[in-house]
Amino acid sequence: MEQQQIPRPEYPRPQFTRNSWLNLNGEWQFEMDPGKSGISRGLNQDEQKLTQRIIVPFCPESRLSGIGHTDFIPAVWYKRSFKLPDNWNGGHTILHFGAVDYEAQVWVNGKHVGKHRGGYSSFSFNITDALQQGENVVTVYAEDDTRSGLQPRGKQSGTYHSQGCDYTRTTGIWQTVWLEHVSETYIESCRFVPDPENSCLHVTAKLSGNTKDVQFRCNALLDGLSVGKQTANAGSMSVSLTLPLSKIKLWNTDSPVLYDLELELIRDGEVLDSASSYFGLRSIQLDGKAFRINGKSVFQRLVLDQGFYPEGIYTAPTDDDLKQDIEMSLALGFNGARLHEKMFEPRFLYWADKLGYLVWGEHANWGLDISTAASLAQFLPEWIEGVERDFNHPSLIGWCPFNETWDSSRGTRQDNDVLRVVYETTKAIDPTRPVIDTSGNFHVVTDIFDVHDYDQNPVTFRERYQPLAEKGEAWVSFPDRQSYNGQPYFVSEYGGIWWNPNQSDEKSWGYGDRPQSVEQFIERYDGLTSTLLENPNMFGFCYTQLYDVEQEVNGLYTYDRQPKFDVERIKAINSKKAAIED
Repeated sequence: MEQQQIPRPEYPRPQFTRNSWLNLNGEWQFEMDPGKSGISRGLNQDEQKLTQRIIVPFCPESRLSGIGHTDFIPAVWYKRSFKLPDNWNGGHTILHFGAVDYEAQVWVNGKHVGKHRGGYSSFSFNITDALQQGENVVTVYAEDDTRSGLQPRGKQSGTYHSQGCDYTRTTGIWQTVWLEHVSETYIESCRFVPDPENSCLHVTAKLSGNTKDVQFRCNALLDGLSVGKQTANAGSMSVSLTLPLSKIKLWNTDSPVLYDLELELIRDGEVLDSASSYFGLRSIQLDGKAFRINGKSVFQRLVLDQGFYPEGIYTAPTDDDLKQDIEMSLALGFNGARLHEKMFEPRFLYWADKLGYLVWGEHANWGLDISTAASLAQFLPEWIEGVERDFNHPSLIGWCPFNETWDSSRGTRQDNDVLRVVYETTKAIDPTRPVIDTSGNFHVVTDIFDVHDYDQNPVTFRERYQPLAEKGEAWVSFPDRQSYNGQPYFVSEYGGIWWNPNQSDEKSWGYGDRPQSVEQFIERYDGLTSTLLENPNMFGFCYTQLYDVEQEVNGLYTYDRQPKFDVERIKAINSKKAAIED
């Protein structure tokens, strides 16, 4: 398959790039394994052909995959051959997977090279020892059980049909698969902590291989000109340095300035490894009821983005589709989004960085029973992988590992210690961002207190938040289960106004009663949104939602991304100055 024909051909890890890579997207052999008997039948062996063909990275439930099978799929197999470029001599070859839902095993030339559990985080294996001259074969097996209660599934439906706010499932590979060539000693990953107050960037690199006599060198560039260089001796498996910057330009929503960063490992004057990256200089501070970015109180005009696509389900058909979703949101006057019940792919965050779009990182906790501490084994490792992967993105301004941790169908409640452990772990990994333990309910320990409120009456909606505006007394949903302790406060889900005037079935839905006209919709939208903007003790809102998803028709755009309303009218409402803004 020619490069221009490969689906999703762009570099999948834009914040840490190398020149030596090979995209493995495109046509693979494929087979569903309803009895999970494939290993016993030898499907992991190279000579065993699979019965179907699929287009990776699209899941078999999607139309873009060429399969379009939407029933439950307990297990799937993938297989394809590849040849390494002639100049990949020496060093190591790393096989990367953007995401595979849910539990994956991988073989190369019949040799088992690793396994991974978690349907949303990225993972990789060093396959150097499994490679052979000429043609190589990679085989992937994935099991997925959204009904087990033992795995995060997000908004993937646990019933045959999509229903309520659950939609078509995703099984197996749904992000780019790719190969990377690295040297014997190489930079495995980097962490950047921007420090604009001290005009510098703190860098920590994780290294692999022999680091004796190795130096780690960073060069920051702004508009193509070097504005800071620093070198540090390695000597161990990690190295840290502080990179002073001679020119300071802050990253913010109005001017999302990004610095380029060149990274090198050097021994005796020889460059062993190099990679390219970028960073944004910005600070985050919670100050009373205000959320400050670079010292300025910024009202977060957020919208709920579920990350679903009609043709690709979890996978955007093209990189432009990722960018377009952000541009559509910005056109409506929003400045960010909750990335809802899904870890979004790194290229979405790349476009958020480039476009100055604020995002909250979430996990897909729905479907996982968290009534006992045993759930930590299914949740925490994958969540840690996601936090570490996305740490460097300046657009990402907070973490929210859980959403609406309702009682189970059996009546069991959340184990509060599960939320507490995940909160504390997240803070330990990333002390630079606020953490909401669970969005909406039921809070245990949280830096920010948020509520969900789908009241469709602007009058009663305003009355509910008037005490907060006047005396700082916050409305608390489920007061018998959670309490407010003076944290910054916002309504992180509201609206969800039902608008689908051409509805011809009984499946589609939205919140509350449907407006009878566009004017009634706009009036309601204005009344609800202005209540939050005008509250001096409210730092943001999140409207449900950016676009329809299947049967849920409360988006401001349709599922195929067509505007339902005059974009400028919505933008005018969202763009009103907020009371808490500087």
